[in-house]
Amino acid sequence: MMKRIELLAPAGDMEKLNRALQYGADAVYLAGNLFGMRAAAKNFDAEELRSAVARAHAQNVAVYITVNTMPHHEEVQMLPEFLEYCESIGVDAFIAADLGVFRLIQRHAPKTQIHISTQASVVNYESARAWHDLGANRIVLARELSLDEICTIRQKTDPTLQLEAFVHGAMCMSYSGRCMLSKYMIGRDANRGACAQPCRWKYKVQEEKRPDQTFTAVEEDGTYIFNSKDLCMIDHIPDLVRAGLDSLKIEGRVKSSYYVACVTNAYRMALDAYHANPDTWKPNPNWREEVEKVSHRVYYTGFYYNEPIGEKYDTSDYVRDWDVVGVVESCEDDGMAWVQERNRFYAGDSLEILVPGTIGQPFVATELWDEEGNTLEVAAKAEMRLRMKLPCVAPNGAMIRKKR
Repeated sequence: MMKRIELLAPAGDMEKLNRALQYGADAVYLAGNLFGMRAAAKNFDAEELRSAVARAHAQNVAVYITVNTMPHHEEVQMLPEFLEYCESIGVDAFIAADLGVFRLIQRHAPKTQIHISTQASVVNYESARAWHDLGANRIVLARELSLDEICTIRQKTDPTLQLEAFVHGAMCMSYSGRCMLSKYMIGRDANRGACAQPCRWKYKVQEEKRPDQTFTAVEEDGTYIFNSKDLCMIDHIPDLVRAGLDSLKIEGRVKSSYYVACVTNAYRMALDAYHANPDTWKPNPNWREEVEKVSHRVYYTGFYYNEPIGEKYDTSDYVRDWDVVGVVESCEDDGMAWVQERNRFYAGDSLEILVPGTIGQPFVATELWDEEGNTLEVAAKAEMRLRMKLPCVAPNGAMIRKKR
């Protein structure tokens, strides 16, 4: 029987969790209000964590809690209570990078699995073996590894040790995310979850003995010398599986709920097609087109094929060709739906609706009505509720988008 590969999606808040569950994640990773590497995400308080675990488990989806910062003394003191609480509500694993945090998990949450974060920079089989000997259940491999190197780690480690790797999303210019630029420049510690992404800023060159002169590099208005492209491996599922990975991870806890829905949905379709018939699997241009419809930087394949040329020097801008204009609140059998407006659109606009398990379905917003039944020409009020006809029966939470 072929091993089923896990699809692991980000959940930066409750809405993103719901979209990850709805659009096909096998597991989600999220954080409490402390100890996670994405302090900019809304994250989850204690009761929200309890609710998140219950919702995910009701759909047979695993929940992994990030405690992968490099905590200082005052933070370490707060960890035991948090770990004990997480184990009491049934989280499936902690994601940790610090050895002290690892030991605290073993003492205060001994029944919960431990995954070693990509922040731990595991790039060889001896390191993977060492963590496994200490009690780790999974390694989230460093992003600097090629597929050949992952194969070697798989061949030289215990088969019970799971291997996970990022396959989609933003890439960090610093080794496994261990960056000090943000801390050095503005006092926000990237290794404690507060990165300001100075790698995306525009830089100029200044000669040491001529401080009054600045020199441009490459571009007339400056260059983005640390700026990375985004990772996308949706066209290479068989290679990832053959390398020995157990889990494919999507980056993006601070991205939008639409990003979570769209990217998770695309990789779900790609993985399901592979599981159904691995011998005849081919990349489907529709899947790639779907991930092109989220806000992203230019895509590349990272270090997987030994081609680490991922910088984009001329701009750090995102590719944003589509906007979410509505989210379905309820839908009847004939396609008549109540929709919550997210961005302005007009009666007569060409739109698409994204339903789990399918690519976007085009339709025209022929007519719009407000809650009193009055005909609308434009949906332009923030978060307004309106009625419209959809091309299909859509579940609550389905996304409606419009090309810019």
